[in-house]
Amino acid sequence: MELYGYYRSTSSYRVRIVLALKGLAYEAVPVNLLKGEQKDAAYLSVNPQARVPALLDQAQEAIIQSPAIIEYLEERYPETPLLPKDLFERAKIRGMAALIACDVHPLHNVSVLNYLRQNYQCKENDITAWINEWIAQGLAAVEQLIGGSGYCFGEISLADAYLIPQLYAARRFNVPLDAYPKILRVEALANEHPAFIAAHPQNQADSPE
Repeated sequence: MELYGYYRSTSSYRVRIVLALKGLAYEAVPVNLLKGEQKDAAYLSVNPQARVPALLDQAQEAIIQSPAIIEYLEERYPETPLLPKDLFERAKIRGMAALIACDVHPLHNVSVLNYLRQNYQCKENDITAWINEWIAQGLAAVEQLIGGSGYCFGEISLADAYLIPQLYAARRFNVPLDAYPKILRVEALANEHPAFIAAHPQNQADSPE
């Protein structure tokens, strides 16, 4: 199994968490987004969208988009399930994951921020305000959705694999987090878990020293 990704990419990060939670071995193939390696012909042959992550597992074609990769891993390797059997509970977890993956993360993606800079001449304080607004809106909703103990929904699930990388991004952008005690509880638990530690950006081979 090969995972093309970038150490600081939150979508790559969430896939790494799922792989670690399931105990799946893989080869990390770094794609340096700052150097534009995602636009090299070699990587475009893997993912024509020029985004990370991409996963190769027993196939010639890569699976792209982290939600699709994560659902594939959940179905292909069900031995350590990250979704409960109850359909309603599964839907709740998927809903929270989609909130982060669809409504929060894309709005602070580097391509979006660069578009704002280049096409609307947004200053860095404007960019910071933009990032803070959308992350704060998303986390405020998550704070209301998750439970009062344990991980997001008690036991570790896909929801946690989406939330922890988003918190990493929030801290990168200096988004205040004091208003989210339940979220911070989940983060504290994850910080002590071997799978989340192994998947952390600072523990990746392509992380700068």
